[in-house]
Amino acid sequence: MKPIVKLIISIAIPVATGLIAGWFTAQSVDSWYATLQRPSFAPPNSVFGPVWTVLYVLMGISLYIIWRLPASPQKEKALFIFGLQLACNFAWSFLFFYLHNPAAALVDIVILWILIWVMLVRFYRLKPLAAWLNIPYLLWVSFATALNAAFWHLN
Repeated sequence: MKPIVKLIISIAIPVATGLIAGWFTAQSVDSWYATLQRPSFAPPNSVFGPVWTVLYVLMGISLYIIWRLPASPQKEKALFIFGLQLACNFAWSFLFFYLHNPAAALVDIVILWILIWVMLVRFYRLKPLAAWLNIPYLLWVSFATALNAAFWHLN
């Protein structure tokens, strides 16, 4: 497969996951979510789309960097962890916005945060740049974890 095709696929996987998760989110933003008591540090809703788009593109680029490497058990484990964290990422939107369950979403996002750390370590061992590209993701999910906890506490 040509490198440009691998790059496009690598970026498309997290971006498509985000778009589908966004569909679950959009259904509740103007209804259920609007009724919740917001923490004082909650950013405006307009911030989330651009931030997540950048994060998904960075995830995709890091996925591409790892995918290009020669086959190895370490690479396979890193790709598996990438898939797990992406599944947890997707599940969060479903739990929080579709099922209206901030408590379950909080459990999910803590698991996600741990999986991102594991992914960073595995990516770093293979190609440090792939890990560094995900530092903004880890920071944002750290913030999102605090935000989720605050929503759960307030509501």
